[in-house]
Amino acid sequence: MFKGRHFDKSVILLCVRWYLAYNLSLRNLEEMMAERGISVDHATIHRWVIRYSPELLERFNRRKRAVSGKWHVDETYIKVRGQWRYLYRAIDSNGDTVEFWFSERRNLTAAKRFLRKALKRHGRPERIVIDGSQTNKEAILSCDTADRLQDRTRRDLKPIRIRQSAYLNNRIEQDHRAIKRRIRPMLGFKSMKSAHVILGGIEMVHMMRKQQGKYARNPQPSLAEQFELLAA
Repeated sequence: MFKGRHFDKSVILLCVRWYLAYNLSLRNLEEMMAERGISVDHATIHRWVIRYSPELLERFNRRKRAVSGKWHVDETYIKVRGQWRYLYRAIDSNGDTVEFWFSERRNLTAAKRFLRKALKRHGRPERIVIDGSQTNKEAILSCDTADRLQDRTRRDLKPIRIRQSAYLNNRIEQDHRAIKRRIRPMLGFKSMKSAHVILGGIEMVHMMRKQQGKYARNPQPSLAEQFELLAA
């Protein structure tokens, strides 16, 4: 994973973790590394984040523990090059992250792509809570119908129950805040590609803090320990 790199693995992991986890700019990290006698350009740190975040997230997902059968689904706004884009997110009844999907548009196609991704990875939930969005309701009905038609086990699959309630969906709106809190100091992303990668890394750190990973020797490792385990 780190073969051929000029810098030591520990330096790369430290910069990637600090950038994804804390309200630091790339230039903040450049200065902090310089104080430790390590000369690294902020652009290099950005390349590390883009290079390693997706692979760390993929490794984390292999360790991710199962979610409950009751989901809350919603989307929030993210600015890219001065334009609002949309981060679709779902959490379960325990507050654990189910899935996320970053989209240029907020429409039925995007909502269905997000739900298909969630269903493929986590299976069918019993119930999904949404706000008053008719688009999200249509997406759930469409994906649910397609999923039941494609099922070859001949099980009598019950339709996913949909609960529309802005009050009940406060749970996921509160969860959005952890993601938005880290994004705010970034003052917007420069491209959809970098936004997609960095948001995936931020979501990974958020799941790590919620202890959603399964680790054999240490059931509740620290953030730093989890990065080390994933990079091993």
